[in-house]
Amino acid sequence: MSSTTRPSKRTALRAYVDQRRPPAIGAAEWVELSSLLAPVTEGYLRKLVREAGLPMAPLVEGVRQDSLQDLERTLLALEREYEAASEAAERTRTKSIRRAVISAKDHARFALARLAPEKRAQREEMILWMTTWLENPGAFPAWVELRKKARAGPAGGVAAEA
Repeated sequence: MSSTTRPSKRTALRAYVDQRRPPAIGAAEWVELSSLLAPVTEGYLRKLVREAGLPMAPLVEGVRQDSLQDLERTLLALEREYEAASEAAERTRTKSIRRAVISAKDHARFALARLAPEKRAQREEMILWMTTWLENPGAFPAWVELRKKARAGPAGGVAAEA
């Protein structure tokens, strides 16, 4: 057995960033990092990249479900990517974007059963947002604004997040 130890994934990521200095993590950088840090799950790699403070391309970042604000931000970014891919007739890219949202929605539905009752309402709201995005990505930006106003209620305050 070799006496050398492999650097931690965080250390390897730092070395990659110091050497390459990417302005953002796009698809090409994602493939490089996945290979460099293998074996690594996509979720853990995204966590490491976020912790390092590196911006990610929308499809690399995926659908964030930490809060309704993160969900809105990432779904809107993916909608812009979807629109651009549709206009450019990049069918493979539009399918990849839809798959990312479908996967996030399915994950949220699966996690719903394990959530405490006080967290269920927010997760159900997130599932609604993703389902609406999937039904009509182009209508999502206007829909989400109307939905936020409806959730704010008649007093105009922001609905509390669980």
